[in-house]
Formats: sequence, C-alpha cells, structure tokens
Amino acid sequence: MKKINISEYLKDFLIKIDMLFHAIAALLLFIACGYVLYYAAANLADPTRVAVIALVNDVLLALIILELLWTVIRFLKKQKFSLAPFLAIGVIASIRRILLIEAQGSAMETISHDKLIEIGVTAVVVIIFMIGYYLAVKAQRLEQ
Repeated sequence: MKKINISEYLKDFLIKIDMLFHAIAALLLFIACGYVLYYAAANLADPTRVAVIALVNDVLLALIILELLWTVIRFLKKQKFSLAPFLAIGVIASIRRILLIEAQGSAMETISHDKLIEIGVTAVVVIIFMIGYYLAVKAQRLEQ
C-alpha cells in the first residue's frame, strides 16, 4: 500500500490553486485591456484636443496592461522570471505621465514650475529605467 505524503499533496494542491488564480488574473487583464482600447477607440469619434489626449493616455495604459499580461503568461508557461517587462512598464508609465503633463500644458498659456520639475524628474526616472533595462538584458545574455 502506497503511503500518502500530506505535505506533497498540499504543495501540489496549492500550486494548482496558484495557477488557477494566475489564469483568472490573466483573463481579467485581457478584459481590462479590451475595455481600455474600446474607450480609446471611442475617443476617435470626437477628435478634440481633450479626446486625443485621452486616446494617447488610454493606448499607453493598454500597453502597460499588456506588459503585465505577458508577465502572467510567462509565469503560466513556466518560463524564467524576467525583470525586463517590469522595467518596460516603468518606462511606458513614465512616458505616459510626461505626455499627459505636456498635453495638459499645451492647452494652457504657461506650464507651472511644479509641472516642469515633475517632467524633469520623470525624465530622469525614464533614463534610470532604461539603464536598468540595459543591465538586465546584458545580465540575461551573460547567463546564457
């Protein structure tokens, strides 16, 4: 008679639950991306300055969601963890913020000093993320 190992059974059960939750998260991210792209396309019906700003904002948000979705898919395919998608998300989010501030500023006569500082700090963050991405890709190549 085969002896049942409770800890092994529990570990397998928890791994299956974890995979299920990741699959649900992937599905929800996919649906969220669909909604964001739908609303982005709806902005095309009213091509005002505000609608174009919302369109760019929504498309960049969709890219962020897709990067997160790809990370979950990599996990489900049991591929090796990579830092690069998270750095790409950081770059996209930072650029999204810069574009949003610039677009809002173009509607005004002048951009406030605080907004200019925020753009500068965000640009430095983008540079740091790009250096991190370069180092992550280089380290990944060295591992191979």
